Amino acid sequence: MPRWADWAAQATMWCAVPAGIWRILFALGLPAGFTGSQDPANGPWFMLPYVIALTAASETFAFLSLGLVRPWGEVWPRWVPVLRGRPIRPLAAIVPASLGSVALMLLWTPLSFGFGGDDPEMPHGAKAAILYACYLPLVAWGPLLAAVTAAYAVRRHRHG
Repeated sequence: MPRWADWAAQATMWCAVPAGIWRILFALGLPAGFTGSQDPANGPWFMLPYVIALTAASETFAFLSLGLVRPWGEVWPRWVPVLRGRPIRPLAAIVPASLGSVALMLLWTPLSFGFGGDDPEMPHGAKAAILYACYLPLVAWGPLLAAVTAAYAVRRHRHG
């Protein structure tokens, strides 16, 4: 595996961290600059569990990109019942990773152009800059995953 692919896989995990931290702090009531219906104080009781679950899911999916550069992405680990020790078919990793990278690019690339336009309920000033800085790394997640997936596909095609 090329060193750059390992670094890119690790970077995918870090792309999701700032947004996750921001979301959890927001759900805990951090005064993030939202007003009206967007204010967490006006939100439903399940906002915090939802945000924690969303953040955990995001980090889990980001962590899975490491499987494209680690041995557990080629052979099922011992702790997986029934499949343990069996080789993972390359397409079983390439197809979901490719679809995931496309989905991430479709979801997060619009952030390159900013948040919500001139919505008066959105944060402004320094709070908007913090929100943007926390979410902007998500724009890199899709392309990084695509690059790591391509490296995995090439390596598995060459070496089986």
